[in-house]
Amino acid sequence: MMSVTHFLAVLRARNREFLRDRSSWAWNIIFPLLLIGGLAVMFGNDNRTMFKVGVYPDAQGADQFLQTRHIKFVDSTELQAAITRVERHQLDLLLDRQQKRYWVNDTSPNGYLVERILAGSSAPDIERQQVSGRQVRYVDWVVPGILGLNMMFSCLFGVGYVIVRYRKSGVLKRLKATPLAALEFLAAQVVSRLWLVMAITLSVFFVTHWILDFTMHGSYFTLILVLTLGAIALINMGLLVAARTASEELAGGLLNLFTWPMMIMSGVWFSLEGAHPLVQMASKALPLTHVVEGARSIMIDGATILDVGWNIVYLVIFAIGCVLLGAKLFRWE
Repeated sequence: MMSVTHFLAVLRARNREFLRDRSSWAWNIIFPLLLIGGLAVMFGNDNRTMFKVGVYPDAQGADQFLQTRHIKFVDSTELQAAITRVERHQLDLLLDRQQKRYWVNDTSPNGYLVERILAGSSAPDIERQQVSGRQVRYVDWVVPGILGLNMMFSCLFGVGYVIVRYRKSGVLKRLKATPLAALEFLAAQVVSRLWLVMAITLSVFFVTHWILDFTMHGSYFTLILVLTLGAIALINMGLLVAARTASEELAGGLLNLFTWPMMIMSGVWFSLEGAHPLVQMASKALPLTHVVEGARSIMIDGATILDVGWNIVYLVIFAIGCVLLGAKLFRWE
């Protein structure tokens, strides 16, 4: 028989524990406000476009076609790369203003509609170039994001919570009495989590590739390199969060502070091309953006290691910065 007195005593004790942890309950109020505000900024634009047209060399001008509403005109400085995007249905149409010609994919429904709009607003002597190619399916586009998202959760929560639990249970206090240095302890945590994350990620990749036959134009070595560096960067971010945190509730709030923006702003589920410029700039500061962007370029566009060089450099710098700062801030108790 349950005792009401005992129940109420435990209930009061837990409520007091939560309310005294000001960082935790304050976070439960602040985080939803930040999330709603961020979504409002990202998707509050009412001027949404229905079609996407590449313009070579740029979309600056007073042409009647370029003034068409509900079409997003994109500067295309590299002609061959833009033609490839038309082949893969990433652009509905490509217009070369210098040579008075355009490219359209004969299997694209959007391309057909944009071509009809172009015919009604441009000179009749414009030359038509037809291309064809396999459409980049949503599954082809989203797989790199899913892989990166799974890595993010495993790296951040798999490391952050473990170290906080060690600190709370007194394990770190006992390790402090040994000759073990903070950097040695953190490095061991990185390697331990890294092999597990990479084993899971590569298993998921090859099994789903075999089942779904998604696009893979680039090098497997380059893809694995980007994923490995991304995992290291995310693990080190988790270590930084847990460097001084003693409360599991606070650790969960801080980890959510990092995971939610990356989940929304790193291009996992949708492209940020139509988002506010400030949102696009902010996304470049997130490590998951460089993981997803690099992996997607390798898989869909066949990017080489030089093409994703900036993504690799950023992940290396970010990982080193997090582990050094984490070692400096780390406390055993």
